Amino acid sequence: MKHVIVGNGPTGLVAAETLRHLQPDAEITLIGDEPEPPYSRMAIPYFLIGNITDNGTHLRKDQKHFEKLRLKLVTGRVAKVDPAAKKVELANGQSLPYDKLLIATGSYPVRPPVPGMDLPNVHTCWTIADARAIAAKAKPGARVLQLGAGFIGCIIMEALASRGVKLDVVEMGDRMVPRMMTERAGGMIRRWVEKKGVGVHVNTGVTAVTQEGDALRVKLSTGEDIIVDLLICAAGVRPAVGFLAGSGINIERGIRVDNGMSTNLPDIFAAGDVTEAIGFHSGVPELNAIQPNAADQARVAATNMAGGHTTSGGSLAINVLDTLGLISTSFGQWQGAPAAEGGDGVELCDEDNFHYLSLQFKGDVLIGATSIGWTDHVGVLRGLVQTKHPLGQWKQRLLEDPTHFMAAYLATAQAAA
Repeated sequence: MKHVIVGNGPTGLVAAETLRHLQPDAEITLIGDEPEPPYSRMAIPYFLIGNITDNGTHLRKDQKHFEKLRLKLVTGRVAKVDPAAKKVELANGQSLPYDKLLIATGSYPVRPPVPGMDLPNVHTCWTIADARAIAAKAKPGARVLQLGAGFIGCIIMEALASRGVKLDVVEMGDRMVPRMMTERAGGMIRRWVEKKGVGVHVNTGVTAVTQEGDALRVKLSTGEDIIVDLLICAAGVRPAVGFLAGSGINIERGIRVDNGMSTNLPDIFAAGDVTEAIGFHSGVPELNAIQPNAADQARVAATNMAGGHTTSGGSLAINVLDTLGLISTSFGQWQGAPAAEGGDGVELCDEDNFHYLSLQFKGDVLIGATSIGWTDHVGVLRGLVQTKHPLGQWKQRLLEDPTHFMAAYLATAQAAA
């Protein structure tokens, strides 16, 4: 049996290791398009901070790990997938046949269509190569502007701030982390970040970038100009599906897969950020670029590639963020459900002490939660959302005091048992 996996990040590697466990004699090939051993993009900020070296980003620290598992690593960019011939073609002309194919290419960073975004010293922060280029310029006192204050942007911001740069952040949304935080919570994170010395510009975009000597002049949609030494673009990501044009694989925003991670074509699977998988709550395909979901999907895909029959429970929003020392989380349908569908919720806010808690219900089931400044037992919120246990009388008690979520979890878990 020949298994080919396109993408050697965490999703591809988990799938490869699962396949090796299930099929000791199979041929397993991992294709990556960077001249690096398989590494974690989530570790790049720690590299920028200086907490780890290049090796610290590697997914497996034992250099012989892949040899021991007989996983073949191929470096190259896949140019085409040919389902009729059951092969993938690389840009260098190499062709690799497969019996089962997994597409785990993840996402790529988006650069807004703004004049000057291709100038030197304008960088994304997506690869180790990006991080090395940024580290060379982001010295103490350097003027840095970051475009984007979403989840990834806030992680990069943390790393940049630790390097002692003079940092400004521009966000087109009306708050920080708008796809993770409620309006009030996002505003609270903004105040915290500004208190730490970072300039934050919301409801603002970049309209042009021009070279000015060794520096860059960045024009904002507000009319303001900012002179910087370095511009970091963290304006979001999109599924990396360009190489699949003409393959016949069903692609909307991402690759459409069922709960077994199968595509519409036989023997072709997909997992991770590249997919539109069934949502845990919605039951419809949705993008959900979150690593715990990707790892779960990788195991499901590999099991089915090996001849098993298993399904994913659906992609679930699971976000935990450390923003300059302020911990925030959001789980599930944190934005809530319409009242017409049985949705209601409760919000508790202590602005002065940067504490926030929002619980969202559908009927007597907790479907989403958001928190800031909570670290004790916060994982219980995920548990309540993921188990879908009816809360019964506990719903009213949580509406009156949402801080009792730990007691509600223990009571409903015991009742379910």
